[in-house]
Amino acid sequence: MLSEKALTELVKRIEAGCKEKETFTAAIDGRCASGKTSLAEKLSEIIDCNVIHTDDFYLQKNQRTEKRLSEPGGNLDRERLLKEVLIPLREGREVSYRPFVCSCMDFGEEVTLPRKKLWIIEGSYSCHPDLREHYDLTVFVTTDKETQKKRILSRNGEEKLQAFLSRWIPLEERYFEKLDIFGKADITIKT
Repeated sequence: MLSEKALTELVKRIEAGCKEKETFTAAIDGRCASGKTSLAEKLSEIIDCNVIHTDDFYLQKNQRTEKRLSEPGGNLDRERLLKEVLIPLREGREVSYRPFVCSCMDFGEEVTLPRKKLWIIEGSYSCHPDLREHYDLTVFVTTDKETQKKRILSRNGEEKLQAFLSRWIPLEERYFEKLDIFGKADITIKT
C-alpha cells in the first residue's frame, strides 16, 4: 500500500507544478502489480485530471515483429501515444484516441478527453526515453518480488501469473535496466 506521506508529497509536487504551467503532464511507470493504476486513480480522486493508460497503446498484431519486441520497451506503441496524446497535449489540441483492446486484438471505441490542467500517463513503459521529454514529472512505482507475485496471483489467477513470471516481468526488468528508468525517475515510490 502507498503511504499517506508519499501520497501527500506527490500531490504537493503536482499541485505546485500545475500552478506554474498551463498543462502539467505526469508519467507513472513501474513494476507490474506495484500499484501504478491505483496511484493514478487515487490522484484523480484528489486532483481533477485525465488519466491515460499505456495498456491502451500496446502493439497491434502486425507491429509485433521480432525486431520491435527485442527493443527494451518495444511492446508499447510509443509512436501512437506520441501522435494521439502527447504531441496534441503539448500543442494545446484536443486528445482523442482509440484504445487497443488486447483481449480482441482490435481497437475499441474512440475516446475524446476534455481539456484539463493535469494529465497522468499511467502504465508500464510510460517513461520510455522516446516519451520522456513530454513529461513534467516522472514517477517510478516499485514493490518487492513477493508482494508483486501475490498481487498478480490475486488479480489474474495462476495461469496468468505464470505468463507474467516467464514473459512480462522479464521484459519489464530488461526495460528498466537497459534504459535506467528507475534511476532517471523524478520520484520513486515503494508500495
